[in-house]
Amino acid sequence: MNGISEARPPETRISTGIGDLDHILGGGLTANRSYLVEGAPGSGKTTIALQFLLDGARLGEKGLYITLSETAVELREVAKSHNWVLDDIELFELVNEDGLDPDSEQSILEPSEVELGETIQGVIECVDRLRPSRVVFDSLSEMRLLAQNSLRYRRQILALKQYFSVRHCTVLMLDDRSSDPGDLQLHSIAHGVITLEQAAQEYGAERRRLRVVKMRGVKYRGGFHDFAIETGGVAVFPRLIAAEHHRVFGEQLVSTGVGEFDQMLGGGISPGTNTLLNGPSGVGKTTTAVRCALTAIERGEKVAYYLFDEGIATTMARSRAMGMDLQPHIDNGALQIFQIDPAELTPGEFASWVRKAVERDGVRFLAIDSLNAFLQAMPGEKYLLLQMHEMLSYLNQQGVITMLILGQHGIVGDVRSEIDLSYLSDTIVLFRYFESRGNVLKAISVAKSRTTEHEASIREFRLARAGVQIGEPLKDFEGVLTGLPNYRGATPMMAAEPAAAGNS
Repeated sequence: MNGISEARPPETRISTGIGDLDHILGGGLTANRSYLVEGAPGSGKTTIALQFLLDGARLGEKGLYITLSETAVELREVAKSHNWVLDDIELFELVNEDGLDPDSEQSILEPSEVELGETIQGVIECVDRLRPSRVVFDSLSEMRLLAQNSLRYRRQILALKQYFSVRHCTVLMLDDRSSDPGDLQLHSIAHGVITLEQAAQEYGAERRRLRVVKMRGVKYRGGFHDFAIETGGVAVFPRLIAAEHHRVFGEQLVSTGVGEFDQMLGGGISPGTNTLLNGPSGVGKTTTAVRCALTAIERGEKVAYYLFDEGIATTMARSRAMGMDLQPHIDNGALQIFQIDPAELTPGEFASWVRKAVERDGVRFLAIDSLNAFLQAMPGEKYLLLQMHEMLSYLNQQGVITMLILGQHGIVGDVRSEIDLSYLSDTIVLFRYFESRGNVLKAISVAKSRTTEHEASIREFRLARAGVQIGEPLKDFEGVLTGLPNYRGATPMMAAEPAAAGNS
């Protein structure tokens, strides 16, 4: 039959050109069907459509971009911004400068009737001539205007759908959702529907997400998935489902690198657990996490450290001053440090980074410093805690040791957290300031451990040039966690001079 492209086997799946979107779709698009990609202007429809055609061109398939809304020049400019070349894709403009010629106008018939008929005929002639395997129709909003009424519009879309199907074309129909939001005609006609959304935040970059509304005969991943438009195309971040990712790993406890800390934890840290380091600013949470990370590197493990609060240079300088030089481990690839700007990052993208670190780079120890910046910088993310729960469950099932740092308000006395993450944590370590003989000292205690029988004691904690130091249990103090303890004995303090310590 003239104009019919080569038929694919029934139920053949083809790629959208975006691997993670194929994953969401359960393996890609069913061939020879028509799909609706809808979203407001700027949401990413054109970029996704071009990636779809470029993927076909890479496989030697003919691609056709039919445009009623943008010119071929504009499409090539979009492609150029992504370093793409559209030489292997046919760009067909249904509305060109001839349509502006006053001599082409007539008054006997309704203009919409003539224009719609000419538009459909133009599409048919182009497809019959090129016999493409992949087609993009941009956009249906212009078709809707030409049709004038919903019945005529629906009939024309159904006719086009049937026409493309007979000619074995896989079609993406783009729509800017300019019609009544409650109008679901296109949803009922299309074989599948992908909705793109773009939302501006009060601060930071706009957030984009997509949802597969419908996909006939395919088990797809529902819900919203974050995505971003980057140089090189659309990057999709599928929603993380922890139950799908499990790895067999050992259960032997590993050391933190500080013997006394291991004792407090009941022998060390269990693989596949997360530890929450909780305390006020400057008390030593980051230094403790760095010490544990270096110990993991010494065991031959790879480490990823995500900084949300301070810069990489500050963290490295402070660690170096305490005898923990991070640069050699960065140079040999054992340590990856990422400085994150939360205002530019979506939770879905961060979860994607974590997955790549674990599955691609083999990271076995991961630190997030701190949760305050990560959670507070995204006040519009209503279900962020649920996403955090899913990510921590994923890390636990992968056998990764996770360190979470959470800063608290206040120095002594009433110290509070903005968020309660205790139910997400396998182990909770409390850091506190307390006053003793005119000095501000630090204390550490383990409040919870799901996997070991931990100490219930409170010990003195100190940061020195030699690194992290932990003293004997503060048995002779009462009220250390309040910050204003009573001293009722002779426990020697690490902060005191040797001579003074004997008099304590």
